[in-house]
Amino acid sequence: MSKTKVDYSFNNPDVVTQYSTAGSIAAQVLKEVKAKCVEGAKTFDICVFGDNRLKEELEKVYEEEKQGKKTTSKGIAFPTSITPNNLVAYLSPTAPEDEANLELKKGDLIKVSLGAEIGGFPSIISETLVIGEDEVTGRKADVIAAAYYALQSAIRTIRPGKRNMEVTKVVDDVAKAFDCVPVESMLSHNQERNILTGEKEIIINPTPEHRKQIGTFEFNEGEVYGLDILISSSKTGKVKKSSYLTSIFKYTGTSYRLKLKTSQSSLNQVKKLSPYFPVSLRSFADSKRGRMGLHECVSHQVVVPYDVVQEKEDELVAQFYATIGVGKDATVQLTPFSFDISTIKSEHSVSDESLLNLLAQPLVEQE
Repeated sequence: MSKTKVDYSFNNPDVVTQYSTAGSIAAQVLKEVKAKCVEGAKTFDICVFGDNRLKEELEKVYEEEKQGKKTTSKGIAFPTSITPNNLVAYLSPTAPEDEANLELKKGDLIKVSLGAEIGGFPSIISETLVIGEDEVTGRKADVIAAAYYALQSAIRTIRPGKRNMEVTKVVDDVAKAFDCVPVESMLSHNQERNILTGEKEIIINPTPEHRKQIGTFEFNEGEVYGLDILISSSKTGKVKKSSYLTSIFKYTGTSYRLKLKTSQSSLNQVKKLSPYFPVSLRSFADSKRGRMGLHECVSHQVVVPYDVVQEKEDELVAQFYATIGVGKDATVQLTPFSFDISTIKSEHSVSDESLLNLLAQPLVEQE
């Protein structure tokens, strides 16, 4: 007798519940992490706090299943990262002595990212804030407002029958309204169970070469996307690799006979922490030795690095990331924001009538 195929799409109410529960946990922990982001705080301490709080909150859900045969996987879908100013994303220090363990200063514009997964369904969230400023003005306000409204416009564009390049255009149009530009060739993907980066890609500010490489597709009911909007205050959005060492890696599933014992050990640690989602060297028993072992893994595409890239020193990058589900009647934001746009006082605004009509559409946030 053949087994009934399980529906792991957003059309399954059980899947929606798991995404939503993970999203609520991620949103709550992000709010707590933001409260820790004050002048004088160190990013390592904040990242450790964020990861610990994710684990604590995840322990509280689906715990009744421990007594029975069925258990639901739970874990960190994306380690806490605190990325300031012109750095784009993924700055997640591994130890107190790490160069990436920065002391936050008043006026720093920081991106806070983290995520949780339940049953293999990841909900990731990112918001941007400015340290020690109740109201944000100038170019900081421009780039934050651009990123926020670009994300809101993109969510409302992702509906059945719409195409990915329509999202590319709407993000570009909103950024221009604030005299900003999307970070060049950044990607968002569809998600599936235990798959964070699916085959469907949404690109922002693509180079001509990248535009040719990206396939065009229509969005469908039942899909889930991790929508990552990164906006720069520069004129081009071009970025380059920074001097900060990569600390976040993800197992690709690629098989390769690693030659070095340190490489085998590091790969085993990655797979033990999570065979499907990104992990931080901060969670390794020995982060320095772990990094050494991952060199061979990266060179043979056994793991993928989440490199820290940067804009020019005098530029700023803002980020908002939401996990969204494409429902029959609406697109649902599964990671509700605690961000308050009223504190952002940009001199620019969206004036295009089509964008204003788009932003006026109601948005469903899963509680």
